[in-house]
Formats: sequence, structure tokens, C-alpha cells
Amino acid sequence: MPSYSIGQAAALLGVSTETVRRWADGGRLTMDRDGSGNRVIDGAGLAAFARERAAGAQWEDGVATSVRNSFVGIVTGVVMDDVVAQVEVQAGPHRLVSLVTRESVEELGLAVGVTVRARAKSTNVHIDID
Repeated sequence: MPSYSIGQAAALLGVSTETVRRWADGGRLTMDRDGSGNRVIDGAGLAAFARERAAGAQWEDGVATSVRNSFVGIVTGVVMDDVVAQVEVQAGPHRLVSLVTRESVEELGLAVGVTVRARAKSTNVHIDID
């Protein structure tokens, strides 16, 4: 069974290492010590914690949606032609690019520097071992 360092767990959960330490110190997340004395988190325990945490999450904007892949980010680029626009969003380490209508960009006021929530839904999901 895999185990994860505090830094690896933080990256997977999208929080700081200090937040993971506080969760562990507060008893919310179980940690053990490896043979070298380093704090580690059991993979199954981390997976269960991630699932519980996601189940309790609330949409910040109060929108009810079936889309589960939601990324808050900043618009880093907008390229428009007469009909279509390409909008680039940086959400943490994730770069998302969307093709939308020019009309949508104008109605939403999308421009470089605007904070947005990108939602992605797909019928295909690819999972790679990191």
C-alpha cells in the first residue's frame, strides 16, 4: 500500500503543507512514522479523507450543477475572431483552454485578469499513474 509525505498529500489535496500538519495534529487526518521517523500518510487513509472532504464541499457561488470538475482561476488570455473566442485560464497548476462564442465572452466580461470558475464535464476520463 502506498504512503505519502506531507508535501505529496498537500499537493494531492490542493492545500498547503501547514494545513495538512494542522489536520493531522487536530486528529482529522491520520499520520504514522516511516522507518526513518518521517511523518507519512497511508494511501487508503488519504483517499478516504479526500473523499470525505469533497463530499462536504459546498459550491462557493451556490450554483447547483452536475459538473464535478470545477476550477477557480484567473483568465490569462483571450483571443477573439468574429464568431469564436479562445479563453485561457490558469487555475493553480492547471491550464485550461476553452473555445466559446465571442458573444459569451462579451456578455460575461471575460478579459485577462478576471477571476472565473471553469467547469469541465466529459464522457471520457483518462487516469495515469503519477
